[in-house]
Amino acid sequence: MKKIEAIIRTDKLEDLKKAFAASGLVHGMTVSQVLGYGEQRGFTEYIRGQKIETTLLAKLKIEIITVDDHADEIISTLCKAVRTGEVGDGKIFVLPIERTIRIRTGEEDAEAL
Repeated sequence: MKKIEAIIRTDKLEDLKKAFAASGLVHGMTVSQVLGYGEQRGFTEYIRGQKIETTLLAKLKIEIITVDDHADEIISTLCKAVRTGEVGDGKIFVLPIERTIRIRTGEEDAEAL
């Protein structure tokens, strides 16, 4: 099993949800609001004449656990749904998962997803 973590733009969540619904591969995901920066390094703006430097940008962290066979297709769908071609589109991290347990039923691994 794999854990797919993606950091994406906040305005791309609805596009991502629609793409996942159409694919039928993702049956659940966790979404967290996070702050961070990468190559984008924030931005500078002027509010009422005062210079404001924003170095941490609002992003969303998406977490999905899936069986190995579906990981590449989920990643491909995710990329297509959120890519704008501009700096700040985000990153995807893929990690191995040793074990998954559904607390309510005791099911494990693929059955627990």
